[in-house]
Amino acid sequence: MQCSFGVAPSSLVVLPVNRVLTQTPDANIMDNKPFVNILPFGMCSSPANPAVAAATAAALGVLTPMPCTPNTPAPWVPGAPTVLLANMPTLNNTSKLMCMFGGVIQFTSPGQTTVMTP
Repeated sequence: MQCSFGVAPSSLVVLPVNRVLTQTPDANIMDNKPFVNILPFGMCSSPANPAVAAATAAALGVLTPMPCTPNTPAPWVPGAPTVLLANMPTLNNTSKLMCMFGGVIQFTSPGQTTVMTP
């Protein structure tokens, strides 16, 4: 995965609670928990991130990236509503997750090659 304001890629961590395993545990739109499912993306450059805003203000307005702290309270969108996993739409390679600090998290590589989700 990659965040539009992050400098490094990250991986989606899916716990086996949905009890569907292909190559890896399958994910649904509710696998959006920061630091559980969504790991940091290195440094964050979003001015909406309070840490970045404070560091930028301290540097007299020069954008100063700070460590990423994902803030993702909403589920992934849109998911694949035709395939339910634990009564929620599964994720596919076009699903996106919005960070409250303005970033858009999306997949750069789906990590799953044996199952196609519409």
